Amino acid sequence: MYEKIQHLSKELEALIVTTAQDAEELRIKWLGKKGYITVLFDEFKTIAADQKRSLGQPLNALKNAAQEKIQALRHATVQETVATSADCTLPGDPQLFGARHPISIVRNEIIEIFAHTGYTLAEGPEIEDDWHVFSALNFPPEHPARDMQDTFFVRQSDNAVVLRTHTSSVQVRVMELQQPPIRVICPGRVFRNEAVSARAHCIFHQVEGLYIDENVSFADLKQAVLHFAQEMFGKETKIRLRPSYFPFTEPSAEVDVSCNICGGKGCNICKYTGWLEIMGCGMVDPNVLEANNIDSKKYTGFAFGMGIERIAMLKWRVRDLRLYFENDVRFLAQFTAVV
Repeated sequence: MYEKIQHLSKELEALIVTTAQDAEELRIKWLGKKGYITVLFDEFKTIAADQKRSLGQPLNALKNAAQEKIQALRHATVQETVATSADCTLPGDPQLFGARHPISIVRNEIIEIFAHTGYTLAEGPEIEDDWHVFSALNFPPEHPARDMQDTFFVRQSDNAVVLRTHTSSVQVRVMELQQPPIRVICPGRVFRNEAVSARAHCIFHQVEGLYIDENVSFADLKQAVLHFAQEMFGKETKIRLRPSYFPFTEPSAEVDVSCNICGGKGCNICKYTGWLEIMGCGMVDPNVLEANNIDSKKYTGFAFGMGIERIAMLKWRVRDLRLYFENDVRFLAQFTAVV
């Protein structure tokens, strides 16, 4: 039996195949129910006990070698089949490139514009308490923004927990931790209890800015807004400030830009006024400064805030806000070429 094992070992080393069918036939011939290895193990059962120790080891080694050899031969034939079946003259598969979401594109562009004039980035939690969202920003207890119809409450109590309705809460956190000069830009996602439509959504994104220092004036605010508008919409863009009201700024204003579609002449996008609203702004109310332990007699400042979706709508003439949240690849593919 030892001679059989030695003979089969030499024969195994010399085995070669050219097709997968040949490899399968070898497997059956060597490892099948009536194969060489099976026959040897049947014969091994009949030999004397004193010989089993000396023959068992080489027999097991032969079995393992046969399994490894046949597996290697089968793998080689598969690789050869794949290699020979490939037509190298065919054109390659196109590489599909992804794109940044339009909201991310505009967010990054806004941050970059203000970074060039010294603004740093500040971010905060989306789940906030009443103090940071309302009280520290001079919202009176009866203000309608606190109503459940406008705000998503996580917990309603004396110290309510809410989903932030604006990123002004981040400005409060900055003022709590830092004394002027302060110059920050605060982007983030916000939530308001509104019906979803083409012009409104219960989730949207804001970028708010805050600048506090000595001798900051409304003229500084106007120049900052004009610089942003011209960087975002073009050097020919003009701005218009209309009086408005916000609890945390006084005086306050709404900012319009000249319509970049009709050049201010009037079209259906700007409702034939020649102007498009982009943000709210104003001088920081002294009550807000004092609530955050900043001396309102020494420091003044301004704040502004805009919806990123609004800017993106004007930039690319998108008519329906819901497109930003549906992740339709047909819509998103239009921004592949936008850096």
